[in-house]
Amino acid sequence: MSESNTIAASTADQNGAVPGEPVKKDENSRRGNWGNQIEFVLTSVGYAVGLGNVWRFPYLCYRNGGGAFMLPYFIMLVFCGIPLFFLELSFGQFASLGCLGVWKISPMFKGVGYGMMVVSTYIGIYYNVVICIAFYYFFMSMTNLLPWTYCNNPWNTADCTGVVGSGRHLNASLANATTTLVAGVSEVVNRTKRTSPSEEYWKHYVLNISDDIGNFGEVRLPILGCLAVSWCVVFLCLIRGVKSSGKVVYFTATFPYVVLTILFIRGITLDGAINGIKYYLTPQWQKVLDAKVWGDAASQIFYSLGCAWGGLITMASYNKFHNNCFRDSIIISITNCATSVYAGFVIFSILGFMAHHLNVPVSEVADHGPGLAFVAYPEALTLLPISPLWSLLFFFMLILLGLGTQFCLLETLVTAIVDEIGTDWIIRNKTIITLVVAIAGFLLGVPLTTRAGIYWLLLMDNYAASFSLVIISCIMCICIMYIYGHRNYFKDVEMMLGFPPPLFFKVCWRFISPLIISFILIFTVIQYKPITYNDYVYPGWSLAIGFAMALSSVICIPIYALYKISRSPGATFRERLKNACRSHPKWGPALQEHRTGRYAPMASEDTVEARPLKEKEELKEELKEEEKEKERKDEISLTIQGSNGSTNTHNNPNPSA
Repeated sequence: MSESNTIAASTADQNGAVPGEPVKKDENSRRGNWGNQIEFVLTSVGYAVGLGNVWRFPYLCYRNGGGAFMLPYFIMLVFCGIPLFFLELSFGQFASLGCLGVWKISPMFKGVGYGMMVVSTYIGIYYNVVICIAFYYFFMSMTNLLPWTYCNNPWNTADCTGVVGSGRHLNASLANATTTLVAGVSEVVNRTKRTSPSEEYWKHYVLNISDDIGNFGEVRLPILGCLAVSWCVVFLCLIRGVKSSGKVVYFTATFPYVVLTILFIRGITLDGAINGIKYYLTPQWQKVLDAKVWGDAASQIFYSLGCAWGGLITMASYNKFHNNCFRDSIIISITNCATSVYAGFVIFSILGFMAHHLNVPVSEVADHGPGLAFVAYPEALTLLPISPLWSLLFFFMLILLGLGTQFCLLETLVTAIVDEIGTDWIIRNKTIITLVVAIAGFLLGVPLTTRAGIYWLLLMDNYAASFSLVIISCIMCICIMYIYGHRNYFKDVEMMLGFPPPLFFKVCWRFISPLIISFILIFTVIQYKPITYNDYVYPGWSLAIGFAMALSSVICIPIYALYKISRSPGATFRERLKNACRSHPKWGPALQEHRTGRYAPMASEDTVEARPLKEKEELKEELKEEEKEKERKDEISLTIQGSNGSTNTHNNPNPSA
């Protein structure tokens, strides 16, 4: 049997493998595929469900009308979230390429892929710092007494007031402890200014925060050590790419739901929990008419699903060609949003309990971002019996939620590099690329572990992946629907899935989703306020750096477009522009057996070599004839141009006649 026939037989064996077989071969043996579809769904769920579902959505919900916020939230999910999610999954799966390689669809727009890489790089740097702080709190919870329970520590100030008394009452009787608790609460209510032990532990001990973003101070060695641990975990889970991460997500993507359920059951049994949940859900219908509420809903859906990060395209590129990514997009999107709602019950049941103990409104203990994860919630945990256990569970959940997203961020960068270079050596040594990227991410994260690190982390969080993501996503929609052509893309999806995209998605891709994305961009610009951290106002030069980070991803798009146009063939700018927008000859399904219809290969030297021996000579002769015919037409064309378009030059042997 010839080599080509052997390859064909091997491919047929791979396609013929049934799900029940113990040994499964990859459809794409060069890049690899997910072990099964559950691994892809769990990885995508872990990517979309992140820290924002726990520390941002509940806050947005109660700030924007409680239960009334659910209406615009789910409307934006249907008209923007799910369609964009499906678009990115189908885009990556059809070409089996990462966020750079897919732009063979229209090479001029490859800068969009570079922009996605820049965004994923920024997020990957600071996101792992958040995970490492969660690691730190997790390790510090391995004690009989949480270190942020009382105010008798060296780092506490005179303003510190705990809700469970002070350290000197540790050996008091139960009656004395109860009296102390009531006295502590009364003291909290009567004070005009209160600083909680958890807040002082966060600011003065964990961060030892400096007074200015430019005052870096020393590196916080415990945080640096946890950052190294975090990057090691990420690297080890990705050491074999999707083959290893696909196994890890069985735990990292599912166990957070176990922890959430445990915390939910504990939370709703506490005094005052119902008040927190009421505050979370009570609808304020008048707010539905506020454009800001709709803007927040659209932004949360867009950012929460991870659109325009490049991760969705990358994860889908490891699917088998005929996988039903339409079904997957609906399952993953709904799971993500349902998780946000569920996490809200968990968070506000505990915050309601805390407000009940402090005798203050829920709004005064509610927070979002790092303030919720590392200040408000840890303080609430100190009120619970066996508080170290609940603290361990909570921070373990944060670690797993963060790692699920971090896996995909790192894999996005590695896949883009490997696909772009594409040599056999780099494919075989993908682990080395993963290691290099992980080491670079660790080194770039070191400044965020200094005393000024929290200022830089929040700056990156607010600017590196803000309006730039909206612009990238909008240009991606325009390129696919209007440059490449919506009819072409609909045919591609039908060829891949076996059925065309539903009419609803066709309309959303062409009109509704781009309009909503434009609305998000306008809303982001109108509602812009300079970033602050508590009472600290960021200086102008730091805001300039923030805008530079935001623009650094967007600027890739016009720079690469101009470069591609300048390098494209053509006598005029219009011709070069047209050629730069035209799909690359290699655009389409990655495997030969899937390139049917308009992607069926034309006769070429490469395809000749793959044919049986008896056909090779005939095909080579046909190729030679085609090349001669092309040369003859080129000569005629040049002759016509040389005579200023006059056909008489060819028809009359005497030009002067």
